[in-house]
Amino acid sequence: MVWAVSACGGIVLVTEPLTIALLRRLAVVDVPGWRSSHAVPTPRGGGAPIAVGLLVAAGLTPAASRDEVLAFLIGVGFFAAVGLLDDLRGLPPVLRLGLQAGGGAAVAVALAAGLSLPFPVRALAALAVMAWLAGFVNAFNFMDGVNGISGAHALVGGVAYACIGEWRQDTLMITGGLATAVGACAFLPWNAVRARVFLGDVGSYALGAALAVLAACAVRRGVPAEAAAGPVALYLADTAWTLQRRIRRGERWLEAHRSHIYQRWCDAGLSHQEVAVLTAGATAALCLLGMASLLAGTPARMTADVAGLGLLAAYLGSPKVLARHGERRRGADTTTVEERA
Repeated sequence: MVWAVSACGGIVLVTEPLTIALLRRLAVVDVPGWRSSHAVPTPRGGGAPIAVGLLVAAGLTPAASRDEVLAFLIGVGFFAAVGLLDDLRGLPPVLRLGLQAGGGAAVAVALAAGLSLPFPVRALAALAVMAWLAGFVNAFNFMDGVNGISGAHALVGGVAYACIGEWRQDTLMITGGLATAVGACAFLPWNAVRARVFLGDVGSYALGAALAVLAACAVRRGVPAEAAAGPVALYLADTAWTLQRRIRRGERWLEAHRSHIYQRWCDAGLSHQEVAVLTAGATAALCLLGMASLLAGTPARMTADVAGLGLLAAYLGSPKVLARHGERRRGADTTTVEERA
């Protein structure tokens, strides 16, 4: 287990500089646009070493849960390959979605195969897992818009799933969670402060798939829903809330945009690093509140659930608070200028 996790971190540390040089040579560069949060052309695809590291770590995992290890390998490998193709060549949306559905289906078959349930129930479970994989991987990709945010999120989420795995004595969740955390941590020095490279679709798809498979494995192992959902709740809430806002306003919701909560934080004046730290901190709090379901009694569990929902509600409502604060600040500045005049 230690060797598997160390291998993932070592692969990222050693190969990331080489990957950046190769991406520059191949001109795989993200050019700033109107929806970008960066101003300098930057190589994308730097998450490829993370994907390789995760696959190596899973391959070195003791086969105590062979079907789950297979699901992790398929999920990370398939989605990373789709992301890499999108980074290098660009994929039409319909083809990309079809490939994602295929990858989700393969993971679903691997996870559902070992369930001792009637076939109709297994089929429904497989459909749910397929939709979950494709949906969360896209949500993770949508949220990867400022320096460090997804690396920090994967770091927190990976540690949380490793802790849940320790509680359940689940080898894959321990190894997969720690490898996800270590791989993301090893990547952050190249992305968190001054971004020399972006994860790209290959990196966001790989990390998103890793967290999605770990969440599915947690549910499959009977882990309470709150604990399984804690590491992924913030990204899901932001994506779902933003999507419904755009639909309600009659916007073309399939088009690129920059109206996620974290993007509106940047527009309100927060730095990339502040946004990454705050969102990672919120996810850590949601993980801790979710883990109350593992050990606490019913009253404490319900209290933790309400606190978690309150935290998500505060996050989703935060842009309005920031906007009101900005208006008051601008009003105070105007008054000061008039008094000086």
